[in-house]
Amino acid sequence: VILVGGSTRIPLIKTELQARFSCPIHDELNPDEVVAMGAAIQADILAGNDSGLLLLDVTPLSLGIETVGGLMDTVLPRNSKIPASVAKNYTTSVDGQIKLKVAVYQGERELVEDNRLLGEFILSGIPPMPAGLPKLQVKFVVDADGIMRIQASEERSGTATEVIIKSQYGISEEQMGRMLMDSLQHAKEDMSKKALIDAQNEGRAMVATSEKFIIQNMDILTEEETNEMKSMSDEISAVLDGTDRDAILSKVEALNEYSRPLAERAMDHNLGKALAGKKLG
Repeated sequence: VILVGGSTRIPLIKTELQARFSCPIHDELNPDEVVAMGAAIQADILAGNDSGLLLLDVTPLSLGIETVGGLMDTVLPRNSKIPASVAKNYTTSVDGQIKLKVAVYQGERELVEDNRLLGEFILSGIPPMPAGLPKLQVKFVVDADGIMRIQASEERSGTATEVIIKSQYGISEEQMGRMLMDSLQHAKEDMSKKALIDAQNEGRAMVATSEKFIIQNMDILTEEETNEMKSMSDEISAVLDGTDRDAILSKVEALNEYSRPLAERAMDHNLGKALAGKKLG
């Protein structure tokens, strides 16, 4: 533990720190100059003048992107060692989607509205495909100078773009501390909001999937089955804007259970059509 700042000269602070961490307190350096000394050492390392030392920096706050429903999906967690390179895979949520907005945020909260926007860019030229088929990769690369490059690509077509963010750490210690405290104080509330949004996303996906299934399998569904699926889908839509997560998930599960045997029948029917007149050897 290294003492930093003039107030650490107070004897009680040193005593409390020793009791808290059960280790010697390093107070041989001037607490008003120790940060500048560390910066000078790091500058010397980066200049290539001293290869005998290695100073590992870390990301002060988590870095991630916005996903469906305004959620923050962390790509590079807080306290990750720098330099770092991390990639995550995503896909589209809408049929025929040809563009993807990548919004990069910094913070520890579950919703992007409570975090800090660092930058955003558009990945264009995605081949129009059904939702869920494109293979999108978002990669965060942070170098030793703290400069961050965000790369987005679609693997099937090779479409790619990137943005460079140089002010990743453009935030004061006070602001960073406040963001960390807010994340702790609102942790329970944030988790509840995230759980509700996840349920709403699942409900919307189920409604869209059901509509597509009915259209694609009109010839094998009875009128009663079609009407029942539409009715159950409408029930999901009716509760999507509410705040009852359990009600949404319950209706999603009910439609899942009802449609499962219909999906199996449709698969058998389509497989039979595809193999008609063919010999298996």
